[in-house]
Amino acid sequence: MPADKNIEASVSREATLPPAAEKILGVAHELFYREGIRAIGVDEIVKKAGVTKPSLYRSFSSKDELAASYLRKYDIDFWARFDEAVAAHPGDARAQIIAFLTRVGKRSQKPGYRGCGMTNAAVEYPEPGHPARVVSEENKRELRRRLRAMAKEMGAADPGTLGDGLLLLMEGAYISSQIFGPGGPSQSVAKQADLLIGASLKS
Repeated sequence: MPADKNIEASVSREATLPPAAEKILGVAHELFYREGIRAIGVDEIVKKAGVTKPSLYRSFSSKDELAASYLRKYDIDFWARFDEAVAAHPGDARAQIIAFLTRVGKRSQKPGYRGCGMTNAAVEYPEPGHPARVVSEENKRELRRRLRAMAKEMGAADPGTLGDGLLLLMEGAYISSQIFGPGGPSQSVAKQADLLIGASLKS
């Protein structure tokens, strides 16, 4: 299924959740992002959400499915931010990616920033086929595809290498922000990306 169809399906799923399920998903989102998915048990989620376990399992067949639902919602939010940066600079792929990464750099300086939930989930769940990993891999594959396409729009002689380089910079920012915190190297991810693009576009 194409990435845009995945996103549409995710929007449809989340839009039809009953109020109790929305509350559970909201609490799970907060806890999973802040503490990690494996670190949080179902008991803690239902207690904080003020619901019962049966309520949770009526909407989510398992904790794995709840984790996948959290990541599908994360995917929607991620692409909304990405598309906003693209829409702000029509026809200028370089400005688009720099705008997106400028925001990443700023968010990475805020207390409590935990990088990319997709990256974190992929690290937590190395086993192929796990529901959470499947969502994470789809997001990252689509991101790689878009970055390579944007590199081609920029006129890079080797768009695959530039696109992959931009992806590596992004992932480095997500991880390093959790090590160094405010003042760390992630704050300059947009500048580093611009330097990489400039070097890649030189004849």
